[in-house]
Amino acid sequence: MEPRVRLTALLVVLNGERLLGRCLDSLSFCDRILIVDSFSTDATEQIAREHGAIFIQNKWPGNAKQIRYGLDWLEANAPTDWVLMLDCDELISLDLRRSILAALDDAGDRTSFSMPRLTWYFDGFLRHGGCYPDRLFRLFRPEAIRIENSGAHQKFVPSGPYGELSGDIIHYTYESFFNQLDKLNDYAQRGARDLEAKGKKGGVARGLFHGTWRFIDMYFRKLGLLDGRAGFLMAAHTAFYTFLKYVRIHEGGWGAPFDHCPIDDSPSTNSESQRG
Repeated sequence: MEPRVRLTALLVVLNGERLLGRCLDSLSFCDRILIVDSFSTDATEQIAREHGAIFIQNKWPGNAKQIRYGLDWLEANAPTDWVLMLDCDELISLDLRRSILAALDDAGDRTSFSMPRLTWYFDGFLRHGGCYPDRLFRLFRPEAIRIENSGAHQKFVPSGPYGELSGDIIHYTYESFFNQLDKLNDYAQRGARDLEAKGKKGGVARGLFHGTWRFIDMYFRKLGLLDGRAGFLMAAHTAFYTFLKYVRIHEGGWGAPFDHCPIDDSPSTNSESQRG
């Protein structure tokens, strides 16, 4: 077992080569970095080892369970006082870095800290539409956090006193519209299963209602329109994701029971064929 350290950064990664190097550079102030990889096929492992990170692999069991796997591994193999949770498409800004170190020096009875996240989308940072400050509990004592699945994502719930940090996580969430739609397809599928598990009803009407309201809420009520083209496109894509999520609830069998087109050699079929 490695000696206990003050701060360990934890990343859950799959094929994260796009920004992993810059992400790890921004975590250079941490005492240790642990990467839990879901058997990437790109250069993720090479980049991780070049940056001195501990690299382990575990088959993907879902967001919350994979993070819990990493926390349990730390407890058994490399104890730490604090964990800083980050995605591989996120960077720690210099202001946030200073805020984290100051908080660790004077945490008091607080067992977790939230921090704002600023997302770059299309051609600018999103500061409206409910996208900012998007506070997340990412710095915590490992024994004082509960991890819950929330649709396609996870939610960190502190179990003790908490504080707020200044400075932003810089989030480069998508690399292209193609990449966004690819992710939205996966998010919608997982979101639909989550709604099913909660007993929610779906369908086209509900999808249209929730999708339309999501656009109105983001673009008009929460002033996403102030983010220009990026604000409109994010609201439109989010509305589409919401629609897909609801129409996929209990979507049924596509094509079943496959008995609507006769293909046997009945006389009527043969005669029709001969007339054709």
